Amino acid sequence: MTYFITGGAGFIGSHVVDRLVPRNGVTVYDNLSTGKEEFISQHIGKPFFRFVKGDLLDVTKLSKEVRGHDSVWHMAANPDIRKGTESTMVDLEQNTIATYNMLECARRADVKTFVFSSTSTIYGRAKVIPTPEDYGPCLPISLYGASKLACEGLVSAYAELYGIRGWIYRFANIVGHRSTHGILFDLVQKLNDDPKKLEVLGDGKQRKSYMLVEECVDGMLFGFKKAKDRLNYYNLCANDQITVKRIVEILIEETRLKKVKIKYTGGESGWKGDVPRFLLDNKKMNKLGWKPKHSSEQAVRAAAEIVVKERLNRSERTWVPIES
Repeated sequence: MTYFITGGAGFIGSHVVDRLVPRNGVTVYDNLSTGKEEFISQHIGKPFFRFVKGDLLDVTKLSKEVRGHDSVWHMAANPDIRKGTESTMVDLEQNTIATYNMLECARRADVKTFVFSSTSTIYGRAKVIPTPEDYGPCLPISLYGASKLACEGLVSAYAELYGIRGWIYRFANIVGHRSTHGILFDLVQKLNDDPKKLEVLGDGKQRKSYMLVEECVDGMLFGFKKAKDRLNYYNLCANDQITVKRIVEILIEETRLKKVKIKYTGGESGWKGDVPRFLLDNKKMNKLGWKPKHSSEQAVRAAAEIVVKERLNRSERTWVPIES
C-alpha cells in the first residue's frame, strides 16, 4: 500500500512515517515551515520512500505528486493556536483551504482513503465532560478550532459525495519526542532564557488531557485497520486530566533546576482561544478495541524527560536527537 503523508516531517507526522515506512511505499509532502527534514532523515535514500518539499497551496504540484497513492494521511496544519489569533488568515489558509486542496487532489487522483488529524478544540467549552464524539453543537472559541471543524465538514462531504473512505481523529494534547510547540516546549525555552524564573500563562488551574505521540499514532493506525464505516471519527486521548500547575512541577523536577521562581500570569485561560478545561470521552475507541496505556501524568512525565534532553540549554533552532 502506498501512503501520501502531508506534514510528514512534522511532530506527529514524522512518527506516522516511522510506523509506515518499513512495510509500505511512503511519500512525505511538507513545506518545512514547522517540520524538520532531520525528523525523517533516517528514511531518506531507502527504497519506496520519497520526500517532496512542497506547499499544500500549490495545487499544481500537489495534484502531480499525489497521483499513484492509495491513501492520504493529512497531518499538515498550522500547529500554533496563538499564531492564528494574531494573523487571522493563517488557519483559513493552512488548515481549511489546504485540506480542501488535498481532498480535491485526492479525488482527482482516485485515492481511496483519507485520514485527517483534527483536535479537541472543535468542541469549544463543552458542557458535557468527558465529551463524546456526538456532542453538539460544536462551538469553537479559536480560529484554529473553527478551521479544523470546517475541515471535518469537508472530509465528511467528500466521503459522502465521492466515495472516499474517511477517518477523523480528534486529538487531546499530544506530547513527546520531536515536539516543536506546546506547553513543555514553551516552558523549556523560557528556562533556557532564564533558569531562575519561569512565567506560566494562566492561573495554573487549567486542566487538560495529554497523550504520548507514539500512543496517538498507535491509536490512529489501529482505527485505520479496524473501523469499517464510510466516515469514521474518533477521540484520541488519555482517560484523565492533569493541571498546568502539576505539569510545571514535573518539568522542574526533570530539569533539576533549583530555586526557580514561578509566576502565573493569572486568568482562567492561558491565552485568547484557550479552552481551560477539557476531557474527551474515548469509549468509542475502546469499543473498537483500543485503549490508552498511559495516564496524562505518565505521558507528561515521559515527555518532560524527552523535551529536557532535546531542548534544555539549546537554541530552539537546533534539533538534538536523544541518544538511543
